[in-house]
This record gives sequence, structure tokens and C-alpha cells, in this order.
Amino acid sequence: MAKVVLDFEKPIIELEQKIEEMRKLSDNLDITDEIATLEKKVSQLRENVFSNLTRWQKVQLARHPERPYTLDYIAMMTTDFVELHGDRVFGDDKAIVAGFARLDGRPVMIIGHQKGRDTKTNLFRNFGMPQPEGYRKALRLMKLAAKLNRPIITMIDTSGAYPGIEAEERGQGEAIARNLFEMSHLPVPIIVAIIGEGASGGALGIGVGDRVLMLENTWYSVISPESCSSILWRSWDFKEQAAEAMRLTATDLLEQKIIDRVIPEPPGGAHRNPQQAATILKDTLIEELTFLQKMKPEKLVEKRIEKFANMGEFHE
Repeated sequence: MAKVVLDFEKPIIELEQKIEEMRKLSDNLDITDEIATLEKKVSQLRENVFSNLTRWQKVQLARHPERPYTLDYIAMMTTDFVELHGDRVFGDDKAIVAGFARLDGRPVMIIGHQKGRDTKTNLFRNFGMPQPEGYRKALRLMKLAAKLNRPIITMIDTSGAYPGIEAEERGQGEAIARNLFEMSHLPVPIIVAIIGEGASGGALGIGVGDRVLMLENTWYSVISPESCSSILWRSWDFKEQAAEAMRLTATDLLEQKIIDRVIPEPPGGAHRNPQQAATILKDTLIEELTFLQKMKPEKLVEKRIEKFANMGEFHE
């Protein structure tokens, strides 16, 4: 797959390529000082660009095809992963992967959305858009984890639940609603990590937890900027304005108390150094689990329900 470079990344990539070319010449020429100067320039440029990203640029980063997906994080963070399949009703939804694993030796249940890397795998994974059987598989395995007293970690990265007629016929709305209810009452720690896109009920269907975390360059909202633009302006051309108005980035949602923590990414984003991104996420998950596992089950459930009940404003 060809390397994808976003517009605002181009000046950085060009300088990095120049440094790489100079390194190849350094065997015959003494250009160490010149390389050091360019490396410093790249570092400063990267810091300047990524500390001033617009909300739309963060949406683009969250969708970057080279970002780590759920199975990538599982491979880099855990051991002894055993994938489990099927909802025992209709089928096995490949857009959601789930199974038991060990995180730093601790047995956990991991559930997450899974996209593909190319046309073939995207069709196989339905572009990371789950159908009802995906949410029912997730719920079946969350209940199994609760029965065995295993913490649950969910990873969110979806553009939304599959909107096809067949999904609605099989009860898409009910499946998501059932998960919201059941997850709020499970007597084991639940940590939710948004690792890419977090769109609508498709994300929320596995998004109820004691702690909700977001990687730095991700987004989480009831609707995508493009869809918001098409509703308000009858065109996708205003997606950047929509993203700004929606306040859908990790820092925005932390301010609104929708999430609990922002997880930093490596310089340039998770796609530039997936292993480092996985290490940072792993350390954060271990820290959060250590805290949550000290709490009694009834206290976990009470705090979880209170947390989501306090979100937003309403008037009677």
C-alpha cells in the first residue's frame, strides 16, 4: 500500500526524506553538522504543526490508514490472545473482534472495532461498521468476562454502525440500546479507549465504561463532520466549519467532562510510531486497571451509572 501523506504533513516528510538522502551521502562526505541542523529544523517544524492542528486536521489523523487498529494494539500490547467468535444467534461480525488476552500478565477481555487496510480486507471487515450480531457478540463476551471476573477493555474506531436495511431488520437499534443498558450494570472494571474514529451509536455500543480514554488525535461525536455539513449546508464542502463547531476532539471532550483522560501520541501521530503508541496506551491501561480493580463491584456500577447520568444538560 502506498504511503499516505496528509497535506499538513508534507513539509515534514520532505525534510525527513532530505535527511535520509544526506545520510546516504555521509559515508563519503562529512555533513554531520548539516544533518544535525536539519534534524533540529524537522523537530521544531513537527512541534509547531502538531501543536496547532485544527479540529478537521485531527479528524484526518484519526482516519489515517496507517494508524494502528485494534488487532495491531492487541498484538503489540498483550500476550496469549484468543479470539472468540459469533453471537450464538445469527453470525460472526468481522467488524468487531474480541477475545481473552493477558495485559502485563493480567487476564482481560478485549473488544474493539476492526477496519481493513485495503479493499479486500475492508470488505471483509465491512469497513469497521458493525451489524447487530457484532454488538450481540460483544455483549455475550462481556457477560462471559463478568462471569469469570475479568476486566473489560474496549477499543473504539468506527465511522458508525452499519446503516443497511438488513441491519435494521435484525435490530440494530435494539442491539446498541441493549449494550448500553447491560454495560452500565456489569460488575467488573470497564475501560473504553477511543483509538481512531468514534462516531455515533456505532461507537457508543461498546462505549460505556468506568473510564473513557481518548488518544490525542482522535474524535468522538454523535455525527461525522461531513454528515453534519450535509444536513446544515446541504453540502460536504463545509466539513471543516462543522468540525470546529462540533468540538469533537479529545481536548474538547475532556473540557466537557465526556471523557476522563487524553492519552498522548508519539510525535507526528500514532501512525508514525505504532509501537511507541502501543506502549503509551498499554502503560495507561495498566495504571487505570490498577486503580479500578481496588474498587468493590457495587461501587463500580454505582459510579459508572452516576458518571453517564451527569453528562449533558436538561430541563423539565
